[in-house]
Amino acid sequence: MAQVRKTEEEWKKTLSPEAYRILREKGTEQAFTGRHLENKKSGMYTCAGCGSALFSSGRKFNSGTGWPSFSQATGDSVTTKPDTDHLMRRTEVLCSKCGGHLGHVFDDGPAPAGKRYCINSLALGFQEKKEPIKGKPGKSSGP
Repeated sequence: MAQVRKTEEEWKKTLSPEAYRILREKGTEQAFTGRHLENKKSGMYTCAGCGSALFSSGRKFNSGTGWPSFSQATGDSVTTKPDTDHLMRRTEVLCSKCGGHLGHVFDDGPAPAGKRYCINSLALGFQEKKEPIKGKPGKSSGP
């Protein structure tokens, strides 16, 4: 996967101040405020920093924690590393392509993997899956 490399000044120009705080400074948005928390549409959640596909909507579930939660990432789209900030032991989730901070992963998710990727809405974009247009009954759809 090709890496996205930008200076901090370039990131500041391309991200909103709130998204910059999350993705580049490892911030966290307030629980129950994110735009993707209640999204029920089918599609792909992407990195707000680089557009890389991260999580399928089919892997999203309601964890009750206040952040969008997913049971599995798409392929090798994310990496993890230990996070001991704030006197806690957690596992940080980062975008594999641009290194942006997405959130954290916990071992209390649904079976079979048992993972809960707890992700900030501000770290995500969303590409809705377009349903195919169906022909009208009684009309020919051929040449």
